[in-house]
Amino acid sequence: MRLNNRKTTTGMEIQWNPVDPEAWDAFHAQHLGSLQQSWAYGNAMKALGVRVHRAWVWDGSRPLALAQFVGRKVLGYLSVASCSRGPVWSAELSADERRHWMRQMQRALPQPPLRVVLWSPDQAGEALQPGEVAGFSRVMTGYSTAYIDLSRPAAALRESMDGNWRNRLVKAESQTELRVTVEPNMPLCRWLLEREGEQRERRGFHGLPTGFVETYIAAFSKRPQAFAVASAKSGGQTIAAMLFLRHGSVASYHIGWSNEEGRRLNAHNLLLWRGMEYLRSQGLRVLDLGGLNTRDLAGISRFKIGSGGQVVTLAGTYFRP
Repeated sequence: MRLNNRKTTTGMEIQWNPVDPEAWDAFHAQHLGSLQQSWAYGNAMKALGVRVHRAWVWDGSRPLALAQFVGRKVLGYLSVASCSRGPVWSAELSADERRHWMRQMQRALPQPPLRVVLWSPDQAGEALQPGEVAGFSRVMTGYSTAYIDLSRPAAALRESMDGNWRNRLVKAESQTELRVTVEPNMPLCRWLLEREGEQRERRGFHGLPTGFVETYIAAFSKRPQAFAVASAKSGGQTIAAMLFLRHGSVASYHIGWSNEEGRRLNAHNLLLWRGMEYLRSQGLRVLDLGGLNTRDLAGISRFKIGSGGQVVTLAGTYFRP
């Protein structure tokens, strides 16, 4: 249901809560949108009881930008709406136009008057044009991740790996007892989510609730297009696994698990490589390896960086009164 529109003299308008997921997903895929800006992500958050608002800038025949906001209450009365790793923009819009539409969306956001709107652009700090956030204040430093360009040939992907990382991959490939599969296997996905829950409890990790994954997958009319699980078996036992969530032309590494045998055999190196091959075969263009935290999660961060991904620190989170 469209809640309200905000028109301008240019003939473009903001449409709130559009009901055309196919058009949303097509624009999102074309512009390599993030997981947090995908239609399925919004549906999954709604299923978990979270307030979600969607907006796109429409020129009469097509979208030129889209933004998905996730809302929460703070102190019982203050509404906070976050546009995480968004909006997704057409290259046709200048920095000034982007700033204009961010301000228009903030003013028209269908939430209570006592609200705070936070913007976290999905752009590296050095790539963000100053005019885009002129008048905004940065309130949080940028999130860091690593991107793997899946459009490159397989030989180039392996060449970009750190030498030690590639050596561990070669050793894993030589282990005849390892059996690796990559597929959209729902029972295996549920098994991995159970291991993830145990892992979080043991190590004190926090993140999206593990129930998010099943609601995310359920948001797709064709579930194989939503995810893939890479798993490694040895002696008939699963010793390591990884979950990738797909969104448009991009996939995001979501969770991984390994036992001692999996670590001994460098199974995760082989799983990530086979995952990259599978995602490339599915026509995906980018693999987002997710957050890098070299202080608290140094080992995981070194693993992601060593795989050959391009390290990017996003511009940060912005607020405008």
